Amino acid sequence: MRVLLVDDNVDAMEMMGFLLAEMGYQPVTTADAGEIETLALRHKPQVIVLDIGLPGVDGYQVARRLKGNPDLAHIRLVAHTGYGSPEDRRRAQEAGFDAHLVKPAELSDLEAALRG
Repeated sequence: MRVLLVDDNVDAMEMMGFLLAEMGYQPVTTADAGEIETLALRHKPQVIVLDIGLPGVDGYQVARRLKGNPDLAHIRLVAHTGYGSPEDRRRAQEAGFDAHLVKPAELSDLEAALRG
């Protein structure tokens, strides 16, 4: 399964990418929210793991853009964020996220969110 991982914390993103590869996934990573749609179209991931607290644009806006694009709307979206309040979870669901994980996510929770 191909996974696009988006996080502005490069160290955390690289560690998560390594873990995903060790779990048998094919990760593509970026810290640049502006690249998400281009990378998604190029690599055709089944899942995008997306941080909500991105500089310049928040993950809620990115999720709405992805879900509004007919070529990308089918991709499973997983929020992986430090935002964990009930309000944050509600906003993530409304924006189109399929799952919501609070950092640092347990590997079993991550696996379940990726698989749906």
